[in-house]
Amino acid sequence: MAKLILVRHGQSLWNAENKFTGWVDVPLGAQGRAEATIAADKLETYRVRVCFTSLLFRAIETAIIILTEGDDLCDGRIPIIKHDVDDEDWHGWDKYKGDPEQELPVYLSSRLDERYYGELQGLNKAETAVEFGTEQVQLWRRSYAVAPPGGESLEATVKRTVPFFRDRILKHLMDGDNVLIAAHGNSLRAIIMHLEKLTEAAIVNVEIGTGIPIIYDLNANGQVTDKVILH
Repeated sequence: MAKLILVRHGQSLWNAENKFTGWVDVPLGAQGRAEATIAADKLETYRVRVCFTSLLFRAIETAIIILTEGDDLCDGRIPIIKHDVDDEDWHGWDKYKGDPEQELPVYLSSRLDERYYGELQGLNKAETAVEFGTEQVQLWRRSYAVAPPGGESLEATVKRTVPFFRDRILKHLMDGDNVLIAAHGNSLRAIIMHLEKLTEAAIVNVEIGTGIPIIYDLNANGQVTDKVILH
């Protein structure tokens, strides 16, 4: 039985300023780095063999902090960042294979990027609610199929994230490898929707806190048998 560990990145500088971030590559703030360190402490009894994260720096930072601050999480291996060979945004020059006994691969993929917020990116959420109305902004933020202006709906995020999870990540879990995914609120909601077989109505109410590990036990058929949230 393999374990899947999901962690939303720590608080970014724009999270702290209550701004829509989306694909803007905003780094973690001091609180976000602290949240990632605390997550590493919470995961001290766990071991992972492979990590996946997005192309966005706040998720990469979170993954590396967790893997390097957690003394035993990597089981003595060194985290090595690698471009995923299946990612169309990578040009294929990565020929280094590494030593699986000494290194823990950290794969970067745009499929795990945050939902694209289009014209809302960089805008303050409270000010946007004043301009467009709270109900409209809530619809853009929390509905399943409605996209913000020029942006991506949660449905669209699910359509790029879940196939990547099934085709690229699940095979590691089926092989018995414990996997860490450090990503974003909406890309992780997509994976949770798939794992827990949630409806469109149910997933819009799921909230994921920054830096809080969620651990799933998966059986040989890829079915969830247990879930623990390390608050």
